[in-house]
Amino acid sequence: MSEAVTGVSENEARELLVDLVEIPSPTGGEAACAERLVEFFEDHGREAFVDEVGNVRAPADDSVLLTSHIDTVPGDIPVRVEAGEGERAGNEVLWGRGSVDATGSLVGMAVAAVRTGVSFAGVVGEEVDSSGARHLVETRGAPDTVINGEPSGWNGITLGYRGLLAGTYVATSESGHTSRPANSAIEDAIDWWERARNAVADDRDEWTPVFERVTPKPIEVHGGTSDDGLSVEATMDVQFRVPPSLTVEEVREAADGELDGGTVRWYDDVPPVMTTPRNPVARAFRGAIRRADGEPRLLRKTGTSDMNIYDAWGCPMATYGPGDSDLDHAPDERLALDEFDRSITVLEDVAERLGDSA
Repeated sequence: MSEAVTGVSENEARELLVDLVEIPSPTGGEAACAERLVEFFEDHGREAFVDEVGNVRAPADDSVLLTSHIDTVPGDIPVRVEAGEGERAGNEVLWGRGSVDATGSLVGMAVAAVRTGVSFAGVVGEEVDSSGARHLVETRGAPDTVINGEPSGWNGITLGYRGLLAGTYVATSESGHTSRPANSAIEDAIDWWERARNAVADDRDEWTPVFERVTPKPIEVHGGTSDDGLSVEATMDVQFRVPPSLTVEEVREAADGELDGGTVRWYDDVPPVMTTPRNPVARAFRGAIRRADGEPRLLRKTGTSDMNIYDAWGCPMATYGPGDSDLDHAPDERLALDEFDRSITVLEDVAERLGDSA
């Protein structure tokens, strides 16, 4: 493990967090935040650069790669630091879009990377298609271990995510009087969706955890008579969340098998991921959380993250970061700053121990 060139104070870490939350960074608009991150690393004697897709890279000791995403979902939440209430009374809370998902994780990892000398990557596009993570996997070798940044709570360790299959169904039919019994394109779309839902339905009881089920969800639907009045058109954007017990290919085949009168263009697929709690990263986190007077929690998330993409490297990994994931994308997104501080302590401990064992 290489020695850090210079330290980062708690106040400086918090200032960087507020700076990055104040800079809007919706997917496709991450450049200003990326520049601020590069400036932070260079100010602390670390080489950093923005690659061809917009990722921030600060290569160093590859015993650990700390990585989180720069982009956020859209939404204007006035950025402010306020006194906490309830169990957070006496502590400060940062409000703002991205404070939880995932700028808190991103900044915590940047600070821990500088303090410990390990590698860092801030990636773009996670909220849409994980383009930054995909580019990272394609253009650099596998590190020894990966810690992906997403909110888990300072004492939580995320070990699994469901996969994703997304596509657009399209159907067209001849226009005609609505009294006719033949299906229109709109009915074809509705019928296909019902058949596809049933094809991937889980026949286990209602107590089966959501993580272990396929979740089909229509995202956007359009339909009606074409501008020239000669046809009826329907489009339906759909998603399926895929548990580790299935592959994305199996779910796609089931949905395709129900087509009758339309087509589907599948435009995104991310395999599910589930890693063992006995891997060295998870073990290091359990020890670090206990040393910080916490009780570790092992988590599985029903969504999808860049961890799914990093699984292609085949190295031990886990996902970690401060914040309540129930506040992801929410209008009241906020992060307790004492939790942010504790997460950095845990990250430093983990990075040091994984580096010493490499």
